[in-house]
Amino acid sequence: MRHLAWRKASLSDAHGQCVEVAQAASDVIMTRDSRDPEGPILAMTSQAWRVLLQRVKQGDHDL
Repeated sequence: MRHLAWRKASLSDAHGQCVEVAQAASDVIMTRDSRDPEGPILAMTSQAWRVLLQRVKQGDHDL
């Protein structure tokens, strides 16, 4: 997964605590913890990614 172009959220905090995202294929979105780039990676379809983002924006996953 080193060849992927990982992007960090523009609103990430100064301590680097955020999620990084990369597009692995036309329909596969990869996510990882920016503090652990060699750690686990979550893969999902682009449709599932859009649904997740929408639900996050609606507050469905607030802690």
